[in-house]
Amino acid sequence: MQAEPIRSIVIVGGGTAGWMAATYLARRLTHLRIAITVVDSAAIGTVGVGEATVPAIRDFLAAIELSEIEVLRETGGTIKYGIRFDGWSKPGDAFFHPFGLYGVPARGVAFHHFWLKLRAAGDTTPLSAYCLATQLAERGLFLPPSDRPANDLGVFNFAVHFDASKFAAMLRRLALANHVDHIDGRIDRVEQDADGRIDAVTLADGRRVEGDLWIDCSGFRSLLLGEALGVPYVDWRQWLPVDRAVAIPCESANPDPRPMTTATARAAGWQWHIPLRHRVGNGYVYCSDHIDDAAAEEVLIGSLEGKPLAQPNRLRFTTGHRARFWEKNVVALGLSSGFLEPLESTSITLIQSGLERFVALFPDRDFDPRLAATFNRQSQLEIERIRDFLLLHYRANGRVGEPFWDRMRAIAPTEGLQIKLDAWRSGGEFVRNEWDTFQDPSWLSMYAGFDDLPRRHSPLADQFDVDDLTATMARMRAAIDTTLAHGEPHAAFLDRMVG
Repeated sequence: MQAEPIRSIVIVGGGTAGWMAATYLARRLTHLRIAITVVDSAAIGTVGVGEATVPAIRDFLAAIELSEIEVLRETGGTIKYGIRFDGWSKPGDAFFHPFGLYGVPARGVAFHHFWLKLRAAGDTTPLSAYCLATQLAERGLFLPPSDRPANDLGVFNFAVHFDASKFAAMLRRLALANHVDHIDGRIDRVEQDADGRIDAVTLADGRRVEGDLWIDCSGFRSLLLGEALGVPYVDWRQWLPVDRAVAIPCESANPDPRPMTTATARAAGWQWHIPLRHRVGNGYVYCSDHIDDAAAEEVLIGSLEGKPLAQPNRLRFTTGHRARFWEKNVVALGLSSGFLEPLESTSITLIQSGLERFVALFPDRDFDPRLAATFNRQSQLEIERIRDFLLLHYRANGRVGEPFWDRMRAIAPTEGLQIKLDAWRSGGEFVRNEWDTFQDPSWLSMYAGFDDLPRRHSPLADQFDVDDLTATMARMRAAIDTTLAHGEPHAAFLDRMVG
């Protein structure tokens, strides 16, 4: 017998997560005629996560029928080709994590093995010279990705930077236009049935809101999943001990914003720099064991490129996640489900992925626990894989003699990270796991950026001699230069397309 279908969804909390959920569910479930309601309070502020994104955001925008140009126009947005890491490998050095491939493989051999072979022969050309996305970012150019690149040299993607509050407001308007209801009110009480499922919430003004399915987007508080259902929090500070952040937007001193996020190493953590058209987003993510809040704020203010545009916004957090992401009739998204620092701009990605996976497993009112078990397994694997990638950034640092960075370099890797490191260091190979967010080129950019290279190249690369490879590599660099000639200055593109 077909169980009774879901007829109502209540999303608790607005902000980026809440309104992403509202717009996505309204679009994807429109044929089911489900009533969707967002309950939030204008009196309760939102963290405003996710001013930098990864290319997956373009899939989300397509799913809710928004174009990148609309988002750039409405949010003061800019293009992002990746992340520049300043001072992580050692003070004064920098490297780039691009949204693109490196070089071209040949005869079943990955490109980096040819690069490693030439490097051992004395060729000092950096890996970044063979990545179109990196070269676009460094030159401040915009070039739309080709639908049919001639080869892997032309494979790249882009993401966007945007004002998170303006993005949430844009999503809110779209959700309301798609028949999502909005209730402004503070939740005073959560009601549960005999099985522990959420039945309803009562607001401070006495109104009662009922629902079949509940999406918890209530931020760090985790009102439904954490407080009402008592799902415990799994603490990951043993691997990622940074626990504070201070954020301050400022005026921009650069009329031509670079199409990249910058992460600059500081004494007790790192600082983000996100260029928008109307301002710059800045923040210092740090470990309170190594610097106090006032000193961290002073460091950030002292490094701003322009006049501050708001008072410092201080955040406290514990890296980790809820032991379960879906419990009974509640699914948590965003900060209510867990938190990973914004080092690789994964906050919005995790919200988006959670929505996509949840819709694929969409329940009826029986809430078969096997659906939740599948979702929870996927969610945990996904966040663990990202954790391991972030840990690599810290463990590989070369800032010797600085207490915070020495501590981070000494942290024991997780089992999953150690397996990846062993395969790489012994033979230059990548281990691909289920629910890996970051694929081989991302790991390669980190390994090369930190000069953590394998002891040998693959013997399969010896199908070609050094002279042949040298000539081939020169042709690859020339092809990239030819493609760059078709790029448009980033600022000119924004002026032309966004106005």
